Amino acid sequence: MNLPSWTRALPALLVGALLAWAAAAGAQPAAPKVLRYAFNAAETGFDPVQTSDVYSRIVTVHIYESLYKYDHLARPYKIKPNTAAAMPEVSDDFRTWTVRIKPGIYYTDDPAFKGRKRELVAEDYVYQFKRVYDPRWNSPAVVSLEDEGIIGLMDLRQKALKEKKPFDYDTPVEGLQAVDRYTLRFKLREPRPRFLYGLAGAEGMAREVVEFYGDRIMEHPVGTGPFVLKEWRRSSRIVLERNPNYREVTYDAEPAADDAEGQALLARFKGRRLPMVDRVEVSIIEQSQPRWLAFLNGEHDFLYGLPNEYAPQAVPNGRIAPNLAKRGIVAHRQPGSDVTVTVYNMENPLIGGNAAAKVALRRALNLAYDVQREIQSVRRGQAVAAQSVMSPNTSGYQPDLVTENSLTDVPRAKALLDLYGWRDRDGDGWRETPDGQPLVLEMLSQSDPNSRQLDELWKKSTDALGVRVAIKVAQWPENLKAVRAGKFMIWRVGSSASSPDGQGSMEFGYGPSAGKGNLARFELPAYDTLYDRLKQLPDGPQRQAAFLEATRLLVAYAPYRFNVHRLVTDLTYAPLVGYRRPLFWYDWWQYVDIDPSLSPR
Repeated sequence: MNLPSWTRALPALLVGALLAWAAAAGAQPAAPKVLRYAFNAAETGFDPVQTSDVYSRIVTVHIYESLYKYDHLARPYKIKPNTAAAMPEVSDDFRTWTVRIKPGIYYTDDPAFKGRKRELVAEDYVYQFKRVYDPRWNSPAVVSLEDEGIIGLMDLRQKALKEKKPFDYDTPVEGLQAVDRYTLRFKLREPRPRFLYGLAGAEGMAREVVEFYGDRIMEHPVGTGPFVLKEWRRSSRIVLERNPNYREVTYDAEPAADDAEGQALLARFKGRRLPMVDRVEVSIIEQSQPRWLAFLNGEHDFLYGLPNEYAPQAVPNGRIAPNLAKRGIVAHRQPGSDVTVTVYNMENPLIGGNAAAKVALRRALNLAYDVQREIQSVRRGQAVAAQSVMSPNTSGYQPDLVTENSLTDVPRAKALLDLYGWRDRDGDGWRETPDGQPLVLEMLSQSDPNSRQLDELWKKSTDALGVRVAIKVAQWPENLKAVRAGKFMIWRVGSSASSPDGQGSMEFGYGPSAGKGNLARFELPAYDTLYDRLKQLPDGPQRQAAFLEATRLLVAYAPYRFNVHRLVTDLTYAPLVGYRRPLFWYDWWQYVDIDPSLSPR
């Protein structure tokens, strides 16, 4: 750079400063790295205690932090400390668990803190665990957390319900204590060998934030994680940015030695500070065609779940199409740790209950449904038939298991209906109830093309039986709300495993979890007994046998039809590097980078 002649008389130090200033003035700031993609259904909000849907959870796990986390690259899974300083200290009987938290972790700035810098402490986890039990928040997690048997928490909940008073957060409980500023101690009623899985999903929250925002806490997430919420237009757009208060965390992982992809990612990113992207922009696009076109047009860097109708042209024979490969598009395909289910409301007077005639009706509906046609015509081969509620990659799942759940047998279904009095008495082609009343079923659904195709297939199967079905269409969050309130007859939904333990899937039939994990509100003492045994049994043949017996009861009483396990294909453009779909967890944004130099020329 040439400086004016008068600068030659200046001291060398000053000249150096001028040169540095000139260079800085001429330098262009690096463009922010932005990850852009779309959810195919709307979120419900951002309070981990109140939400359970996958779309809300994807956001919250990037804002709040749990004590432990899953290794991003390890396959099979590996759990590691997150905000915890080390793995927990566990008593020999698996009843006492002690966790020490890293000091120096801070929340993002928020008006609730009144200008002070707020550190994450053990008491924040105590408070968040208690919030799950507070009736005010109606948390869907209360039953699954109570399964862990933390001594004293349910007593506080029952006291609040009985006395109709606010939940008492200040009363200490034996099973959950902040021993000091950075130490948590859990005491459990019974041995819980897999309590670590629960700690991998337990977030901390500052009490003053909840008290500051009250019932608006769903709109104001304040955490210690890598991202902060910057913009939210409900059911339309969610924007997060890098958390300026996020501590120094670098990329590290432990992929298997023979995992070539994992080892390559580790070599590329090891030691990089996280997160590597500056901003995440999420659109809500429920219709698959505009979501697909937005990706093809380059408006998004990532397609989360290739719509089934585009699988033949995007990934023929399971491989990325040549025309897409030329554009730098990469396919990531794997079996999902999930199951799709048709839910029958067991409290509904028409279709619910364990009486023989009601069981026969549900089993007939299940037998009439052609799941192979769903796999081929609706899912374009991107799924396998489910035999049970158990998800792939979890304990209790048996890949070689075959049950009646996957069968299609219309003559047998008709015979069942005839035998138990669901007959066409007036000759109009449609069956009536055993007492002669009109038989009309109602199914909740959504307006997206995939749901419409599944509705048509369902209606074909019921038409073949002579059973009328009315389809009631609404947005997904509205349907979820109706199902949780028990105001429905039939719904179809997908469920993803949140841990490696199949116990979570078994909650689908657990009586005390009715209206929460047990969407069907199924109640059967024999099943509940098995569920309680599963909590205490160590992994092994006995536990596997209990899983199988519980599965047989669900198939026999048919509070659900378990439809498919999806084969998931995600697409990325070449500049988005580092992506690997998680198995049971949802946080991954901090592990990816945007490298514009990789755009195809």
